[in-house]
Amino acid sequence: MYDIIVVGGGAAGLTAALYARRNNKSVLVIEKNGFGGQITYSPKVENYPGIKQMAGTEFADWLLDQALEQGAEVELENVIGVEDSGTFKQVATEEGGEYEAKAVIIASGVKHRMLGIEGEYELVGNGISFCAVCDGEFYRGKNVVVIGGGNSALQEAVLLSENCAKVTIVQDLDFFTGEEKLREILFSRPNVEKFTGMAVEGFITDGGGLKGVRVVKKATGEKTEIPCDGAFVAIGLIPENSVFKEIAALDNFGYFASGEDCATKTPGVFCAGDCRAKSVRQLTTATADGSVAAVAACRYIDAMRA
Repeated sequence: MYDIIVVGGGAAGLTAALYARRNNKSVLVIEKNGFGGQITYSPKVENYPGIKQMAGTEFADWLLDQALEQGAEVELENVIGVEDSGTFKQVATEEGGEYEAKAVIIASGVKHRMLGIEGEYELVGNGISFCAVCDGEFYRGKNVVVIGGGNSALQEAVLLSENCAKVTIVQDLDFFTGEEKLREILFSRPNVEKFTGMAVEGFITDGGGLKGVRVVKKATGEKTEIPCDGAFVAIGLIPENSVFKEIAALDNFGYFASGEDCATKTPGVFCAGDCRAKSVRQLTTATADGSVAAVAACRYIDAMRA
């Protein structure tokens, strides 16, 4: 039995593992995909205190190495449930794994929101992408469309504009919600075109591949086709918390209804990171949550022993 099992190997989960090990607790981190979480999609991070500039993948690698060096164990499996057995918790995985711990920290993160348009899923990896740093090189010298208007969309578009022939960014609102600095950088580039008040209603394909995006002006109903070789969807994130709803209350949006103490309704179960209901989701708030949840879990275990 472990002292603490951390579900999720993103910034919050790995920080929790680090802090728990520093408190001399045995720790297992279970991650279903790749370690690092959403920060790995950021090619350039310039707002993390003490580090002027880094790639998100660099930060993820550093944090994973740090947790491992402190003695944390890791498994690549998909957690499908956590059961409260009073003095200990049982964690089950899709692969058949069964693990026990005195406390659990859920740092399940979020996933990319889809448009919900017919044929969208079939085009993922064949014209539709979510990560410019991962797939941008495939579109060097080509035309791409970025769908969204927040910070993530603007960052994707900035990166793509460095190598693509043309970048068209489409926002369904009448204005872009991303930071002013990002807007200034992006819209100063000659190969960038912007559309606001436009909703994507379909994809144009040829032989199974993406050839364009069909948009409609929300105010007038006027339709436009934008030829492109690829589309990057950046319209937000959704939590992956539904499998934990029996042990941790969720809000109306599916996030853990937990305060800054990172506690859930179940004693010994904590949450951390973007999966928690909060007003700000940044790398700094994810790592902060990880430390808070870990300290709380350690105190819970120590109180059990007293």
